[in-house]
Amino acid sequence: MKRIFSGMICLMMITASSCGKKKEEKKIADFGSYGADFALELATSFPYRDAFSSGEQGAGVMIKNELEKIGYTVETQSVRSAGAAESHNYIVRISGEGFMQRDSFGEYSPVRKTVVIGAHYDTPIGYSSRGSYPQYDGIQNNACGIGSLLTIAKEMFGKKYGYDVILVAFGASSKNYLGAETFVNSLSESELKSIECMYCIESIYAGDKLYAHAGLTSLQEGKKYSYRRKLYEAYDVAYENSLQAETGVDLYYNMSLLSFDINGDFTDDMYREVTQVTSDYTVFDQRSVPIVFFESSDYNFTKLSDMKETKNLELQENGGAIRGTSLDSSLILEGSLDEKRLQTRVNVVSFIVEKAVEKGSKDCVPMSKYNEGERLVPTVTPKKKESLASSSATEE
Repeated sequence: MKRIFSGMICLMMITASSCGKKKEEKKIADFGSYGADFALELATSFPYRDAFSSGEQGAGVMIKNELEKIGYTVETQSVRSAGAAESHNYIVRISGEGFMQRDSFGEYSPVRKTVVIGAHYDTPIGYSSRGSYPQYDGIQNNACGIGSLLTIAKEMFGKKYGYDVILVAFGASSKNYLGAETFVNSLSESELKSIECMYCIESIYAGDKLYAHAGLTSLQEGKKYSYRRKLYEAYDVAYENSLQAETGVDLYYNMSLLSFDINGDFTDDMYREVTQVTSDYTVFDQRSVPIVFFESSDYNFTKLSDMKETKNLELQENGGAIRGTSLDSSLILEGSLDEKRLQTRVNVVSFIVEKAVEKGSKDCVPMSKYNEGERLVPTVTPKKKESLASSSATEE
């Protein structure tokens, strides 16, 4: 009897102990130090990785090897200059399941759509300039962006999205975005048309705040919303997941009230939700592909000339600029910034991009969910094709 009683007490204690333990939920954007560690290793292993150099080549191979280690098949795309010098893009293609898209009549048809996620790995500073840049390693521009790209790759591995996803580590970005230009030029017209968004990640570490921008195509009359929809989705991800409260990092947009001709069409534009900072996204933007550009900087100024990456008093040697300066050094920046900033910024951007891709496309249902019976809630009562045809016949 004593044994039975003792056993019951033990069982009650175990049950109580189990009940007292709450199931630990994974925190938002909690990807560990993987991306930040890779960014630091890339920067310190190949600090001077200017376009077409042995440093750039070594960095590219390192990225390719890491993607293969995750489990991907990596395509190597040659990027050649007019002088026959060679760089490379490293490309991963993740096949999606496709969507069923609803038309204005409420009818569904299959469609394929693509998103491209890219970051460049070369630097504007080369080995020949090491005397003037002794501690330089390009952690800001753009090892941190590559760290985020690889974190995204790691998180996406084995998952299925509605979109076909293309991940690209661009080479020769410092040569007028030659890597991005080569990639875009390799696409057929239908492949280019299928790209619903290009997400570009650059210099997300050392700037005071994390920003996302739309492309300059969105400044054209009548194109603002359609070319900023993906930007707004990125903001939605940040808001819906309480990123500021959960991680200490918020996603900002350029809230400047300045008005001037931004895109050279002789018409003043509002300098808001866009930037004059160019990157690999520029090549896509010029082909009318919607883009979302992530960077870190500080746009909270009343004059354009005052805007800079940081107000940090320890980093004012070049007027608050980090990219392309001697301050773009992991050693210098680690001593002046919060020790967790690199990891947090890399993880937050990776989280936003992955969740934005997961959101899918407007007026579309992923194929698997469609097959399970999911349909979009109608926002308007669709007109029947028959009634529309009848109406047209009557008018004639």
